[in-house]
Amino acid sequence: MIAIDEIFLVTAPGLEDVLADEARALGLNVTGTIPGGVTVEGGWPAVWRANVKLRGAVRVLARIASFRAMHLAQLDKRARKIAWDQLLRADVPVKVEAVTVKSKIYHAGAAAQRVETAIRETLGAPIAQDAPITIKVRIEDDLVTISVDTTGESLHKRGHKQAVNKAPMRETLAALFLRQCGYHGQMPVLDPMCGSGTLVIEAAEVAMDLPAGRARSFAFEQLAEFDRAALAGLKAGGRRTDLRFYGSDRDAGAIRMSRDNAARAGVGEVTTFETKSISDITPPEGPAGLVIINPPYGARIGEKKTLFGLYGAMGKVLSERFKGWQVGIITSDSGLAKATGLPFLPSGTVVANGGLKVQLFRTDPL
Repeated sequence: MIAIDEIFLVTAPGLEDVLADEARALGLNVTGTIPGGVTVEGGWPAVWRANVKLRGAVRVLARIASFRAMHLAQLDKRARKIAWDQLLRADVPVKVEAVTVKSKIYHAGAAAQRVETAIRETLGAPIAQDAPITIKVRIEDDLVTISVDTTGESLHKRGHKQAVNKAPMRETLAALFLRQCGYHGQMPVLDPMCGSGTLVIEAAEVAMDLPAGRARSFAFEQLAEFDRAALAGLKAGGRRTDLRFYGSDRDAGAIRMSRDNAARAGVGEVTTFETKSISDITPPEGPAGLVIINPPYGARIGEKKTLFGLYGAMGKVLSERFKGWQVGIITSDSGLAKATGLPFLPSGTVVANGGLKVQLFRTDPL
């Protein structure tokens, strides 16, 4: 298999440090962070591990070549020297995506075409826009970096969620916000506006040590070679937990979705979903834990001015009934967060979520 220069873990801008922390905890050799991702040193086993085990990465890129090129002919010549037969299969279609920044090669489409031609003529692999393998070419300040996307479909697609509510939170974001709250599977979690159950299911999976990618396939399975036994080992595992995880929502349809999604994820036995409004929630029996909520922001669902009362009522319920519990609220508006009246710690970094900028506001135990 071709050597890897560097592994790049893509994540939502603003959450790079949180993903770096998760990657280190997984035993990956983190070498740094840059906007939009985390750099890691390692070989192909680290690529497989990152894809299957990381909860916060969006995709995993393996950088296989880096060189300078001032014009297309130079790019063509260098691309043909790459040992494509040690990376790709001649019978699996490939596509090439290119980006150019401040470079003499300024036409991204022409750059992609040259690399596609090099692959087709040296290896014989077909080129197709719906190919399962994507080669990414980045040319910045005349430095060409070539990577293979080892993931395929975004890693937020765990393989078990079929039903989603409106304005859903991606699993990768949910996992990193849980981690920002200091959650590592050691306490119960409650989400009183659970939607399709994402935060609750992610929390349960962490507590049960279930690999994030256990129910899906990856692009690297279509490369020249990979270790099937190692992949099977990474997907195996899990442990029992005595903790329980709770979701509620006033929408009965959302609760049905959440139960179905939890069952498919294999966490149905440790999760409870109930139809109730936030004014009716009470702490479950047992130890205090984390209340984490992704409430409406007003930007996409309803008008923001009508939400101040909702946030105020939510804060009152939590402060009066959930003594000893930590709280995390994800919202795009600091004014809405303040309307809860909760004693938030300094707010976290601003994170892009579906075209909106959101922040996690969290408390110490109330």
